[in-house]
Amino acid sequence: MGKLVINSYDEFAAHLGEELGASDWLQVDQDRINLFADATLDHQWIHVDVERAKKESQYQSTIAHGYLTLSLLPYMWDQIIEVNNIKMLVNYGMDKMRFGQPVITGSKVRLVTKLHNIQNLRGICKAEIEFRIEIEGQRKPALEGIASFLYYFN
Repeated sequence: MGKLVINSYDEFAAHLGEELGASDWLQVDQDRINLFADATLDHQWIHVDVERAKKESQYQSTIAHGYLTLSLLPYMWDQIIEVNNIKMLVNYGMDKMRFGQPVITGSKVRLVTKLHNIQNLRGICKAEIEFRIEIEGQRKPALEGIASFLYYFN
């Protein structure tokens, strides 16, 4: 399935309640985790100390930061949808966000989305996207919730 292409508010609104698509699988490796640790100054051993995690972690491995998993959402969202005729896109908020289980280093994740709600706020499109970041081979998602974006259509 290719990207969903949206050219107007009305085209977007026509998908209310529908699954919008899924991203490709993305591997979360130790290099990505280490870079995120450096960027956020969160070097907790469960994320970056491979040898200690093998011995002391219940997962026998390092795990991705929960916020690293969340931060992949815009990249994966861009694989699902192309919204044209906009001046700007702004992250607006998160609701009902829950971390279901950790992403063990080396796992692959993907984003699955559904249009939960959409509103026209004086010419600004507020889209609420129900999202689930799945882990390949796992029933329970790594993360789920509702992400709100503001699309400023031309």
